[in-house]
Amino acid sequence: MAHAEYEVLVARDALQVFGYLADGLNNAEWRDSVRSIALRSGAAGSVGAVYSQKVTGASGREVPADYEITVAKPGAELQFKIVAGPIRSTGAYYLSTEGSCTRVRFVLDHQPKGLLWLMSGVIQKAMESEVARLEDLKRILET
Repeated sequence: MAHAEYEVLVARDALQVFGYLADGLNNAEWRDSVRSIALRSGAAGSVGAVYSQKVTGASGREVPADYEITVAKPGAELQFKIVAGPIRSTGAYYLSTEGSCTRVRFVLDHQPKGLLWLMSGVIQKAMESEVARLEDLKRILET
């Protein structure tokens, strides 16, 4: 199983951070792998919402990576699962208040199926890069 996590301290209220993360349309602002994104169904940022997105794959090609929000606890937790594309990861953002700031922890997990285990190293590296994008989230939210 591939696993990656990263955390940052953001000088913003937990509800503000949650709201920004929950609205998947913001992904393209802080995740450079996102080429396009749209709300496909459900209410933005709520459980059951599905976002259709295209991301840059390992080969540099555009690949689908649609996701569905599975848990949404404002100011505390946002979980999702990838429902389209070659890599069906799960992920979560965990938020905790520290004074006037919010600690954000981004976790990604992937259980390779079939021949995808052959790409475990590539998948692990991509996941580590993706969670480290929290630095870009921090920069955007604090400016």
